[in-house]
Amino acid sequence: MEYIRAADILPQELIEQLQQYVDGAMLYIPKKEEEKKAWGERTSTKKDLAKRNARIYTEFTEGSSVSYLAETYFLTRKSIQRIIRQEKSKQENDSKKE
Repeated sequence: MEYIRAADILPQELIEQLQQYVDGAMLYIPKKEEEKKAWGERTSTKKDLAKRNARIYTEFTEGSSVSYLAETYFLTRKSIQRIIRQEKSKQENDSKKE
């Protein structure tokens, strides 16, 4: 987030109105809704996690235990179970589309 001096971009009368509410304080102005990006759009994290989750599901279907996967991927057993459930649901939905 970039810091911008209000005096450099806003008219004096607007600054005076804002000072009635936040005199001397920093004020955050959120982006317009259409400018916001969804989680994971700025980095590859979302894609990386999707690949990891697919790998976990594949390993599970090939015989790896939930405990082994939890230890290998440094996740809780509940997290592994949730990932398996989600990936299974994705696979089922994909097969219905075909």
